[in-house]
Amino acid sequence: MDRRQTVLLAEMDPGDISRIIEMAWEDRTPFEAIASQFGLRQADVIILMRQQLSSAAFIAWRKRTRGQHTKHQALRSPAVSRHCSSYQHKQYRP
Repeated sequence: MDRRQTVLLAEMDPGDISRIIEMAWEDRTPFEAIASQFGLRQADVIILMRQQLSSAAFIAWRKRTRGQHTKHQALRSPAVSRHCSSYQHKQYRP
């Protein structure tokens, strides 16, 4: 791990780290949203996830996000206008 990632994680609030992990797991939250809110590039998010998750969970997350159109703003269909699923919050579930 290079100095940038070490300093980056040392300066982050545990609540922010938790929120980044949550956003990274969400299918409809693009990496660009994480970058605009927390200043982390996709490569930084991958490093953070590798450090914070178990190896099995990290591998599952990478398989899930690799090539997924909704995780990359440029690849998204214009029909995807929400940043999260309509089923994400319990009060909105049918």
